[in-house]
Amino acid sequence: MGRSREGRPLYVLTVGRDRPRVRNVLVVAGPHADERVGAASAMRIAERVALDPRLHAGAGAAWHFLLCLDPDGTLRTESGPAVRRTPAEHFRYAYRPPADEQPEWAPSIRPADDALPESEALIALIDELRPVLQCSLHGNDIGGAWVQLTRELPGLAEALGKICAERDVPVQTGTYDALYWPETGPGVYLMPGPGEQAQFDSLPEDVGGSTWTRPHAYGGMTALFEVPMWASPGVADSSVHPDPARALADTAARLREQSRTAEQLLRRVRGRVPARDPRLLRIASGLAEMAPQVAAEWEGLHAAPPVRLTRAHVAALDVAARRMALRLAGALAQLGSAEAESLLTAWAADLAATHTLTWLPVPTQVDLQTESVLTTARLLLP
Repeated sequence: MGRSREGRPLYVLTVGRDRPRVRNVLVVAGPHADERVGAASAMRIAERVALDPRLHAGAGAAWHFLLCLDPDGTLRTESGPAVRRTPAEHFRYAYRPPADEQPEWAPSIRPADDALPESEALIALIDELRPVLQCSLHGNDIGGAWVQLTRELPGLAEALGKICAERDVPVQTGTYDALYWPETGPGVYLMPGPGEQAQFDSLPEDVGGSTWTRPHAYGGMTALFEVPMWASPGVADSSVHPDPARALADTAARLREQSRTAEQLLRRVRGRVPARDPRLLRIASGLAEMAPQVAAEWEGLHAAPPVRLTRAHVAALDVAARRMALRLAGALAQLGSAEAESLLTAWAADLAATHTLTWLPVPTQVDLQTESVLTTARLLLP
């Protein structure tokens, strides 16, 4: 369907026939380079669909799999140990570009005359297929499973709970990504309406201008499927937090301290960055600039929270703060900072001890995401 910025092909696999007369389902893998499960899930879903005519011919549907939306970033993330990595190794080798270089988010940030070729290819595919359902395959590094919907789909929360329970994976009932999205059931979040706040002010992207809402022009919807690499039980604890103000203040203070430490290292490496790594330098600089804004925003969150803050919300925000610092340290380590390597090891160990991490085997990640997508399609395409 096109090529990446570095010229790599964007492949689409189709299961089903008579495209003009069927309901199309579009599955997008690899929207974020450091979220590694989606490509394997896409192939598994395609196999399941191909082997079950009830999911294509019997449902009057055809399925289309964009097998990797960001092959350039994915190739960079695939350096280093394959599977299974430690948390420190994950952040040491993960490559996550800024929001304006992420194909799903870029249309909401970049000017129209400076679009990413990956974004243009995805938009063209959506416009051609007019999908009733777009499934975006994401994967969070630490936490639980959840789904974000751009339109409501009754019955999904109950189904997600069953899928997760059968695999002993927590349903994430509090998340940094969707704190402002109404929860229609445990782990299922619905995009806010026009004019309503959808995310933290410190984030540059706008969900309304992203590729997630493009199917709406044709009566369709988008579902984002998150599954963790490491499960953490705290993100499923829906009990009210006894003192969110203090907990968020502690989280903000830690983020400030860690980002200041990393920023000092950043200043040291600026003058000796190899010419081939200006993007890594931009990533590190952007994270260092954003961290104090995030800390300030979280400190004031308890005064007027969008929801009643639970232990799950606070746990998810704490993970997100630690993740931000680890991504910054990881970028610096990739830029050659030995001191950043030490920070990675220490900060990752602290995160693992605080949030009781359990590795989720890759087959389980794939199985969980596959079943979640197929269940969503069955609910929409009875």
